[in-house]
Order: sequence, then structure tokens, then C-alpha cells
Amino acid sequence: MAERLTPDICVIGAGSGGLSVAAAAAAFGVPVVLIERGKMGGECLNTGCVPSKSLIAAGKRARAIADAAAFGVSTEAAEIDFAKVHRHVHGVIAAIAPNDSKARFNGLGVRVIEGAARFKDRETVVVGATEVAARRFVIATGSAPALPPIAGLDGVPYLTNETIFDLATRPEHLIVIGAGAIGLELAQAFRRLGSAVTVLEAAQPLAREDNECAAIVLDALTREGVTIRSHVAVARLEAAAGKIKVVFGDGAPAIEGSHLLIATGRKANTEGLALEAAGITCDRNGIVVDNGLKTSNRRVYAIGDVAGRGQFTHLASYQAGLVIRNALFRLPVKVNADLVPRVTFTDPELAHVGLTESEMRSRGITLRVLRWPYHENDRAQTERETVGHIKVLTDGRGKILGATIVGAAAGELITTWTLAIGRGLNIRALAGMIVPYPTLAEIGKRAAVTYFLPSVTSVWVRRIIAFLRRFG
Repeated sequence: MAERLTPDICVIGAGSGGLSVAAAAAAFGVPVVLIERGKMGGECLNTGCVPSKSLIAAGKRARAIADAAAFGVSTEAAEIDFAKVHRHVHGVIAAIAPNDSKARFNGLGVRVIEGAARFKDRETVVVGATEVAARRFVIATGSAPALPPIAGLDGVPYLTNETIFDLATRPEHLIVIGAGAIGLELAQAFRRLGSAVTVLEAAQPLAREDNECAAIVLDALTREGVTIRSHVAVARLEAAAGKIKVVFGDGAPAIEGSHLLIATGRKANTEGLALEAAGITCDRNGIVVDNGLKTSNRRVYAIGDVAGRGQFTHLASYQAGLVIRNALFRLPVKVNADLVPRVTFTDPELAHVGLTESEMRSRGITLRVLRWPYHENDRAQTERETVGHIKVLTDGRGKILGATIVGAAAGELITTWTLAIGRGLNIRALAGMIVPYPTLAEIGKRAAVTYFLPSVTSVWVRRIIAFLRRFG
């Protein structure tokens, strides 16, 4: 006979968002069932954030050796053992995996079921011989690489983020199709580890980001030897004597590479869930949710990549917190996309949170742009990390509404501005903050202080000062 479970919450997907919901609900003593058809930890742990940043870290060490002479340190050229790089990447995954393991979550009181889930009806999910009739369901099945409609793709070997970290031999020439964050991060990492790299983009690289800041990143990668070709049309792919040949539609000379990485975006994982049986609506971005993350079936939430509102691990975790508040405590919640930062982990890094200049203009908000360059920061000079700047956006009264940082440690520095926007702070709070010297964080404070520069030349300010001088 089929086993029938009746937990308060059933979570489908053991990636970042799903694990966060399951752990939090279990901590409150709520009966939870967690269903996962693949590896615990999902894409982030196994094929996404963790392995990619581990590979980037290896490339950064190789680059540090090449740059050591500028610090007066003599050393031989870096010798890359790619098999050891591969072991490093998978060693990091193995070190983190216990935190996301079935054993750990069983210990937290979560019933973990391995297998593919599908909806039987609006109130029931089936996995194998088990039926789960939960009070609430949370779909957190993530996303998978989206393959572009390029002729010949199915006839050549290609890599995605799900397979590239299995490479134990360094690619001789890696061709990357797609110049978004994933494509450029991996392009730079492989270049630093000794591969020739060519990046092909049908539109504008880093199109979502501030043009000025994106240009700094692209220039840095070009200087390191990454070939970036934008606005190109790939007509077809061909196998050619053990290599992969890319033929262009505009008559440009074809290129050949040893390996091909497809990094052209992602699609929501909804196949096999039988969402129609539960009355759950989807569109081209994924499962349709309202601002409280509920689907068209009010018993079901969707979070993370599958909900189509962004593809960030920290976004999924943020949404998981909102679901817990609403599902357990009946508190009203609303997703605020302006609070979600994003980072491209190239070198220099590119980080953003809040509104962009174009978004502020489209909303009719009075705009102030505050800036400060890295080369005017003492710590940046000591580290020879002088490329980049911060750009802070405020309204006419000084309320902080957006920030973009391109430069060293931008992903760390953006956190301060995420807090400022989340708490509705005025730029005066950042201008008055005491920042340790010498640190890169001073860049943000110096930008904040520039908000008040117009008052230095104000006639009225100078008259007040002159008046007060009369009293000694």
C-alpha cells in the first residue's frame, strides 16, 4: 500500500531556497517533508556558485603569481596542474556538502524523500509509492541551462555549468557562447589557468548592468587575453577534426576551439511536476507567482529560479524567509526586488543593488549621482587594486535608492548599501559613518560626502559662517 504523509509543509527541491524553508519550518517544530530527485544542495552547491567560485579562486592565485613582481616579489611563472585544480573544486563541494545532506536534515526533523515529485491534484503530491497531502507546498526546483537554437549544436560536444566542472584536463581553446555573468566569470578563470578563451555574444555583454561599469570589466578581461566578440550571429556549429567549428552568419571567418561552453541563460525546472493537475500557471519565465510568492493554487508557493523572478541563491533564501513568515505566522509579505543585490564575480567584480539610473528616470525620481574612484583610496593603492569606482544614486532629498560598485571586493562592499536601501537610510548616515583606515570601505563614505559638496560654495552657507565669526 502507498504511504500517505500529511505534513504541514512539503518542499519540492533541496536547493538553497528549499533547504532554507525546510530548516526554518523544522526549527519551529512544524512537520516537514522535503523531496529531491537529484543531489542535495541543488545547483548552487553542485554545479553553480560553489564550484564556479572555487575555480575563480584558483585562477586568482595564478594571476597573483603573475602580478607578484610589481610588489618586489620575484617568482617563476605559475605552473598549472589542472587535475589538482579539479580536485580543489570538488574538495570544496565535498567540504560544504554535509551542511546540505540528507543525514543533517533528518537530524533536524525533516522527512527527506529521494525521487521525482508530481502533483496528483491540487492538494496531493506523489513521489514513488508515497503520497504527500500537505497543508502548504513550496516548489523550489530551480533551473537548468537553456540551450540556444543553433544549427548543429546537437552534433558537437558541448559543456554547460552542469558539466564543465567535471573537466580534469585544461581546455586548449574554450569557446564560450554567452557573455552574461556566468560566461564571463568562467572565461576569465579558464584564461588565468592557461586556456585560450573566446567569448561570443549575440547582443551586448553584461547588457543588464550599468554600461560604464560593465565596460571596465570587459576591458579588464580583454587585457588579460580573453577575446570578446559582441553582436555576432552564430549560424551553425560543426565538428572538425576533433575540434568544434563555429560558423558565423555575417561572413566573418569561422573559428575553431577544443571545447564549447553554452552560457546563454537558464530555464525553470517545471517538467514532470504535472503542475496542470494542481491548477498552477506557468509562463516563459517559470511558475507565475504574486508578490507574496503564491501560485494560482493558493496552497502552493514557488521560490527561487523556478519562480522566474531572478536566479540568485541569496534571492531564493530571501524568498524562503518570506514564505515562512506567511505560511507559519500568516504575516503579510511582499517581495521587494529593489533589496536584492547581484554580483558578477569577475576581477574586477561588478555589484549592484537597488534602482538604476534609467529606472529612476522612468519613475520620475529626481536623481543625484555620487561617485568615488578606487585610485583615490589608500588601501586600493597599497594592494594595487586601483581600477574601478562606486556610483551611488539618491533622490533629491538624499535618500539612497541604488548603488553600483566595480572594483576589488565589490561583492563585499555592496552589503553596506543593501542595508542602507533596505532601511531607507539617507546619505547623511553613510557620510557620518566612521570607517576604519585604511580600508576599501572608505570609497563608499567618500562618495557619500560628495553629496554635500554643493553646499561648500553656497552663498548662504558662507554668509552664515561669516555671521558666526563675528562672535569670536
